[in-house]
Amino acid sequence: MSCVDAASCLSSVFKCPVETEGKKKSAYNLILSNSYFFKMAGLSCKVSDNETQGSPSSEQVLLRNKTNRMEEYNIAMKKMMRNPYEYHHDLGMNYTLITDNLIVGSQPQKPEDIDHLKNEENIAYILNLQQDKDIEYWGIDFQPIVKRCHAIGIRHMRRPAIDFDPDSLRSQLPKAVSSLEWAISEGKGKVYVHCTAGLGRAPAVAIAYMFWFCGMNLNTAYDMLTSKRPCGPNKKAIRGATYDLAKNDPWKEPFDSLPEYAFEDIADWERKLIQERVHSLRGT
Repeated sequence: MSCVDAASCLSSVFKCPVETEGKKKSAYNLILSNSYFFKMAGLSCKVSDNETQGSPSSEQVLLRNKTNRMEEYNIAMKKMMRNPYEYHHDLGMNYTLITDNLIVGSQPQKPEDIDHLKNEENIAYILNLQQDKDIEYWGIDFQPIVKRCHAIGIRHMRRPAIDFDPDSLRSQLPKAVSSLEWAISEGKGKVYVHCTAGLGRAPAVAIAYMFWFCGMNLNTAYDMLTSKRPCGPNKKAIRGATYDLAKNDPWKEPFDSLPEYAFEDIADWERKLIQERVHSLRGT
């Protein structure tokens, strides 16, 4: 299998631009050491013997060093989120079209990623759920990315939530969904919602939006998104945020005492109340 073939297999899992030869080699070397993408897509690619023989090159050694950070992040994600999904930073930005106007993905890593989103996907808004420390952890030069958004007419918004923290996600979902719903209602182009990996916070915001504003129950919205983008957003956090918005009576039963299926669906009047409260958060 050549570097070009490896890149082609990779693109069948997520939209992941690997247009240069250097990127193809990096993607190929990572694929040799980690078959996650192929397992997830049900793909099988055979590597010839002469491509695996010999001592590691300096490029492969450098790549292994870079993967230490990814391994640390993925261990934390599996421990805190209890899901089998992984993030591969060296493969670049990846994303999935969820609806005609909504894309969920991983963090843009450079200004060129912004150009790609604008030119290839007609992105008009970016909603970033990362904290500053998330961006710093991966060594992202963030200001040039924001400046590029402004230069080409993309509205960049931030609603930070703590990674791997369901309580933080629960508390931030209403404001994040408020920004997402506003951007979609503007109708000027697609909205790109991202966290770091696009596997936890970002899909949770998209699911909450579909639950609260698109007439779906939680399980329908959850299954729709995860069937398109395999991921493990925290469903309890979404249920908790729904409870917070729909039930603010002083006599209400505490959320943690409710059964696990509570607030997986809501009445029409509850959905209307939620929408009103989310709308009221615009500009906050």
